[in-house]
Order: sequence, then C-alpha cells, then structure tokens
Amino acid sequence: MKPKNLFGALVMAIIGAAIALLAYTQIIVKPEPIRVTDSSGISMKDASAILTSYMQQGGQVDLTYAAEMTVHAVVHVKTKTITGGQASNPILEFFYGERYTRPREVQGFGSGVIVSPDGYIITNNHVIERADNVDVTLNDGKEFTAQVVGRDPSTDIALLKVEANELPFLRYGNSDELKLGEWVLAVGNPFNLTSTVTAGIVSAKGRSLGIIERDFSVESFIQTDAALNVGNSGGALVNTKGMLVGITTAILSPSGAYAGNSFAVPIGIVQKVVEDLKEYGEVQRAIIGVVITPVTSEDAKNNNLAEVKGAKIQEVVSGGSADEAGLRENDIVISVNNVPVTSPSELQVQISKYRPGNRVSVTYVRNGKESTVPILLKNVAGNTGVVKPGEGTGAGVVFGARIETLSQSEMRKFRIDHGVKVVEVNEGRFRELGIGKDYIITSVNGNRVRNAADVRSATNNEKSLNAIEGYQPNGMYFSFQFRR
Repeated sequence: MKPKNLFGALVMAIIGAAIALLAYTQIIVKPEPIRVTDSSGISMKDASAILTSYMQQGGQVDLTYAAEMTVHAVVHVKTKTITGGQASNPILEFFYGERYTRPREVQGFGSGVIVSPDGYIITNNHVIERADNVDVTLNDGKEFTAQVVGRDPSTDIALLKVEANELPFLRYGNSDELKLGEWVLAVGNPFNLTSTVTAGIVSAKGRSLGIIERDFSVESFIQTDAALNVGNSGGALVNTKGMLVGITTAILSPSGAYAGNSFAVPIGIVQKVVEDLKEYGEVQRAIIGVVITPVTSEDAKNNNLAEVKGAKIQEVVSGGSADEAGLRENDIVISVNNVPVTSPSELQVQISKYRPGNRVSVTYVRNGKESTVPILLKNVAGNTGVVKPGEGTGAGVVFGARIETLSQSEMRKFRIDHGVKVVEVNEGRFRELGIGKDYIITSVNGNRVRNAADVRSATNNEKSLNAIEGYQPNGMYFSFQFRR
C-alpha cells in the first residue's frame, strides 16, 4: 500500500475508534448514586450518616445504618407471673376441699423499644398483660426492673418505665408516609435470641385481622414480609433511616411460625397512645358513636361514588356524637378533617388520633349527595371529661381488685355472654373472700356485670356485697351468698 493511502487509512481508523468509544460511553455509563433529600428535620451530628442510608448504588439499598441505630434501642422484655395459688378461704375449702395447687412461676419474654433517653419503653400489651414482674435487658447486657406506666388492650400497646438516663432511643417516623414496596427492618428478640434484625418490604397497609378482641379495638396493621417469630412482639419496625414506624405485634401463619406475613401497629396510632399513658395513665379515646362496615360495590353505585371506598354507617348510637351531628344509618364517611377514609379501619385510625372534647369535620355521602358536618368527640362514658386510670375500656378497681371486661375469646371459653375478669388483687374484700387473679365474675348482688361500673352500681358504690357468682380459672363454678 502506498504511504499516502496508508496514512489515510490510519486516520479513518482513528476516527472510527473515537466514534465507537463515544457511542459506548453514551450507552454504558456507570450509574450515579441516587440521592434522596432528608426531610425529617433531625438535627444531630450524624445527620450525614442518616443520608447515606438513602443512597442507592446500582439499585441496592444500604440497611446497615438503620440496623446499627436500632439494635441499641431495642430491649429484651422478661416477665414473671405467679399462678396456681389461691388465698385461704374456709367457705371454698368446706364445699370443694383443698383443691388448690401450690403457686408456680411462669416466665414469658418479648421485646420493647426505648423511645426516650430517660427510660420510657413501648411494648405490646399481650407481652406484659398478666405479669407480676417485668424486667428488661438492654443490648449491652444491663438489666432493669420496669414499672408498667399503663396499658391499652384496644391497640395492644403498653408503656414501661425504667430508672435510667442517657439511654439510646429511637425517634418517631411517619407511618402514614410508608409506601408499598418500601424497605423496612424488624428488630427484636425471637426465641430469646437478643438483637435479631430481619428485613422486608411493606406488603400492605391498613390491615384489620380481628385479633384484638376488645371493646373499641383499633386495628390498622402494617403488613410486611420481614421474618417475625415468638419473642418479636413489642419490637421495632423501622424505615431505612432508622426511624420507628411501627411496633411489631403479630404473625399470620397456619403453623404458628413465620410464614411470610407479619404485622405491626403503625406509629401513628402508637404515639398518641403513649402520650396519653404518660400524661393520664389511661388512653383518652375519642369515639363518634357508630357501628361501621365496609362499602360494597352496590353501596358505591347507589351513592354515585367513583370508587368502592369509605366506611358505611350500619348503626348510630343514640345520644352519641354522630347522632347529635345528624349522621344516619347508611351514610358513607369518606373523610375526617380532609383526610380520605377508604375503609372502616382508616376511620378508626383517624378518630383515634384525637381526644374527647376535640372537634373534627366529617365528610359523608347520603343518597349520592356529599356533605360535611362538625362533630364533637366524646369518651367511652359519653362525655368529654378525662377518663381516669383503670376506667378506659370498662376496667377499674373494685373492692381492692382490678377488673376488666371479658374478651370475646374468654366469653366463648366459659360459654357466657357477660362478665368481668379479675386481673390483679390487692388488699380488700375480694382478697378476703379468696377471689384471686383470673377469676371470672358474672353476677354481683343478683345483677349481671359487664364492666367495673356495673359492679360499683350493683354494690351501691362498694357499700354492700350480698352475693357473687362466677368461675374459677379452672372452670369451676362458684356462688357466694352472705347475710344481709
């Protein structure tokens, strides 16, 4: 080849290579990290570290920071319950003989989440519900005896307190902003294994499972596929920033072990419960006085609704907040204070954020016409006053014993449709009679009882006790009659 032609070919080869390289760099480019702006408002030295958990390289999410922040604020909860022993009672011994077993100790365990540096800890009510003693162990091995500040069976949340300072704790996130498919971490103590971290995504929101069998129950669970097992109850569900978005509570499984469906109480519900327990010792639960059901496609068609969403009023309680505001049967509630309501559980959640005495605007549809009315919220007693400790859901202290309303499962167990359960016995008439913990009382002075108020009313505010009937924990029926 001639030199001139050789030079031309070389130039063309260099130009071709440059074009090919340019095309390659345009097609295959190393992806830049996706940076998400932190809007949490956190002011702390390691704010930059929090942002690193939001950086995705090649589609991967870094969960290490969230895990490291969380494990130090999750505690191991250990409970101790004394069962089997009963107070000496000549009457019972005369009729039934000495059938009482010796007291025995039953231990339980679960998890808890530190939410303040001075030792406030959130856990599930079912973890500590029947406990005589509650101890917590921190991630560093330190142990404390915990005081039960308050319990709320209707949300399955309880608040503990330990005497300590400068503890690691989790900050509240926003459970309302969680999106389906978003990554979350669950941290707890399954099978007594401390500081266990599992990861998953948000599978669903607003789940109602019917597992909290209490009056005024509030169920709107966050569903995830993070692995939970026995002992995780009361643990933390956190987002990728390590902020608390839920309290892990339950699993749905045919075998009783993890099967891909786990559930947490949203922090939007928990936070208000905790604030009430700290301030009042009892949840100040607001109710509007309605029985609600899901909206059907036929309901939506009859009311010209574009979507099958909302909460249909099946029944209006006479004299309640909804009744006074003019709501009626078959009305469909679609929003509270401009927050959309797509299901009965969402209506419960929105109302649960307020206290008795608060006013909210409720938007509803009646016969295809949309209207908005103000509603004054009331408490379980039908007024706007402060509910005292022990009176939140039919509970209270009578004759030295703390009693609570029966759950549906307890009524099925004893085949009854009313009654109260003794959950704690202190000095008083009931202890003198041999009424112990877990006794079921169905009748007092010939009157059926369903809550503490019924017992007080039947005894003229604890001034007279002539007869009492019910069941011992082993199912044996008892009946006491006293001289007037």
